[in-house]
Amino acid sequence: MTKLFGSSGVRGLVNIDLTPTLACNVASAVATYSKAKKAVVAKDTRVSGDVIESALISGLISCGVDVLLASVVPTPVCAYAVKKFGADVGFMITASHNPPQYNGIKVFNNECISYTDVDQEAVEKIVAQKSFLFSDWKKLGKVTSIYAEDAYLEMLLGNFSLKKQWRIVVDPGCGATFKLAPQLLKALGCEVTTINSQPDGFFPARKSEPTVESLQHLSKIVKDLKADLGVAFDGDGDRVAFVDEKGLFVDLDSSLSAYSAYVLKHNVAATIVTNVEASMSIETLACKYNGDVSRTPVGDIYISESVKQLGAVFGGEPCGAWVHPQMHLCPDGPLSAALLLLALEKENKSLSEFVSEVPKYITARKNFQCSNEIKHELIIKLGHTFKTAFSDYTDFSMVDGIRLALNNGWFLVRASGTEPLIRLTVEGESEKAAKDITKKATALILKQIEAQTK
Repeated sequence: MTKLFGSSGVRGLVNIDLTPTLACNVASAVATYSKAKKAVVAKDTRVSGDVIESALISGLISCGVDVLLASVVPTPVCAYAVKKFGADVGFMITASHNPPQYNGIKVFNNECISYTDVDQEAVEKIVAQKSFLFSDWKKLGKVTSIYAEDAYLEMLLGNFSLKKQWRIVVDPGCGATFKLAPQLLKALGCEVTTINSQPDGFFPARKSEPTVESLQHLSKIVKDLKADLGVAFDGDGDRVAFVDEKGLFVDLDSSLSAYSAYVLKHNVAATIVTNVEASMSIETLACKYNGDVSRTPVGDIYISESVKQLGAVFGGEPCGAWVHPQMHLCPDGPLSAALLLLALEKENKSLSEFVSEVPKYITARKNFQCSNEIKHELIIKLGHTFKTAFSDYTDFSMVDGIRLALNNGWFLVRASGTEPLIRLTVEGESEKAAKDITKKATALILKQIEAQTK
């Protein structure tokens, strides 16, 4: 059976991996599996959005599902609309931070959570078997337009407000937050300057992923305007990145750790959730505020699922995807930006002061060529090797690859989900610790690869 779903839904090159036929089949399979009567369909600004949207709608109404069409909105708006409008499922057409030639389909249940592994496998089975439950021609679904952004803004603005008039530069990157993010911040009383706020699915201004390289223009404008901070989003608005008042890009691990610490400071003995790739600075600060940290596999679905199961107060990944369960369970860039401003107000700090509490550790990354046929088996075999070689480890996890916590750092070894690679991530308390861990782990990985390929 063909694997369709990755860590962020069905995704691929348009008309090569992701075709209108596949989109129609996925929609029909979800309708069959969920027995949905009503579905929300939305998209980001990608030029292929219309064709995938039409295919999805065809698959849904052919199975008797009424479609609530939200048009171009951020992913968190789509997820929230499922719950708000009483739908059974939601479909967000997006490839998130990927280049414009890609598109994808994220599926949400009525709790604003992406489909789990169990849900995905069930849908894939129906697609493979083509066992769709089509409706009688007299009972086909109908399509109605909805104003999902209005409902989302009403929810947010009804839950909190800001006192200070923050001076913010907003960079939607020509993506789905082009209208909503400035609108939200202005409604909260901010003085907003926007750049790259025209919707354009070619992403001509910058890459759709907000990184230190892609946000150099934003950094310069924040500094030139003497703004309080800059905010940037990815293509579909479930990720956020920040530039401080000095015009410096805020490392994504640092912003995640700082905000996690803030939440734990104001919630006694609470739990936060992050993934296996996040910095150990989260644990360092959580210990300071008597909080617990739970780690999941990489992928926002696992964050949302774990936040719900554990009753956690916050969850996030070091890619800028933050989950605020007091509002809903989908990663939400615009909400994260607004709540960070609220945190800065309550702490009476600038953004640079807010993240200055985060310990500075040294990170190193390496990739190793390894065929797809043996990479997963190799990871399993490395588990025993690492435990023996690093006998003083303080924690061992295989929730996603192999992660060993050590007295002076940690390392993670994972098989790439898309390439014939083994990925090594190391974090050390010092440059020497990071180098030593990397050198030792590298030797063990290369030795195992050589043994596996003989």
